[in-house]
Amino acid sequence: MKVVNAVYPPPEQAMAFFSAEEDGPFVMVNLLKFKPKAEYEDGSNSHLTGAEAYALYGEGVAKLVQALGGRIRYSGQVTSLMIGEVEDLWDAVALAEYPSLAAFRAMAMSEDMGRIDRHRKAGLAGQLNIRTKAGAGFE
Repeated sequence: MKVVNAVYPPPEQAMAFFSAEEDGPFVMVNLLKFKPKAEYEDGSNSHLTGAEAYALYGEGVAKLVQALGGRIRYSGQVTSLMIGEVEDLWDAVALAEYPSLAAFRAMAMSEDMGRIDRHRKAGLAGQLNIRTKAGAGFE
């Protein structure tokens, strides 16, 4: 299995994701790898680590998720790997629940997201975003 972290999806991958059939609520699994030091395009906040810069994004995005009827289900530090192997372990994992693909798309394209995304870009070395649907008996 090839694993490639990225900060933004290539256009064709984003188009395929957002053109998927609408099928209600989903949880996005975010596997996050941070830069050692934040790298802002304008040179600001150079004292922050990548994790600290991403935390600023996390505070803002949590409000956006809640405003559209979703919630952050979990956020935590990755501490070890029990099964399998990867070359470089992720630093953190976050689970965000969205009411619909349309709601997620609206949030991702919003001006509010545009204002906070600079912290995400400054702090992330790369990530995986995995869209999941709850199985029978789970909410």
